[in-house]
Amino acid sequence: MTDNPNELFPIVDEQGHTLGSILRSEAHNGSRVLHPVVHLHLFNSKGELYLQRRPLWKDIQPGRWDTACGGHVAYGETPEEALKREVAEELGISDFQPTRLGCYIFDSQRERELVYVNSTIYDGPVRPSAEELDGGRFWPRQELLEAFGKGLLTPNFEQEYEQFFGPCSSL
Repeated sequence: MTDNPNELFPIVDEQGHTLGSILRSEAHNGSRVLHPVVHLHLFNSKGELYLQRRPLWKDIQPGRWDTACGGHVAYGETPEEALKREVAEELGISDFQPTRLGCYIFDSQRERELVYVNSTIYDGPVRPSAEELDGGRFWPRQELLEAFGKGLLTPNFEQEYEQFFGPCSSL
């Protein structure tokens, strides 16, 4: 399986206003055109954080553990609509109440994303998509912190976790 290179994403400014559109293949080819994505940090009531494992066929960070749900906002879609769609597609969850934590720009050599960060507490069943993910599980905080800096987690997850949930240097 591969991502659809012809999927249409909005081009946005730093405030999230749509300026035009771009194909996925163009957004990820090093053009670094700013496009929006949504992330959901899914905690259970024990404080454990669910992470997904990115499939090996992904064009960015294959095989690494990442935010429970992350996906692109489609052209013509709001970040809220994209979050609901992505969480249903990737995790099989439709009955959650997200809290928007903030927004930031993720900048790498390959791409530039306006990331809408959300979290929720959820104790229901998680059914990771076999087509989109290579599984997932809840991580106790100590195990998660011990994985930092070892190449198991995506660098953008590590940076985002520290930004929104506190420094991981306390180990």
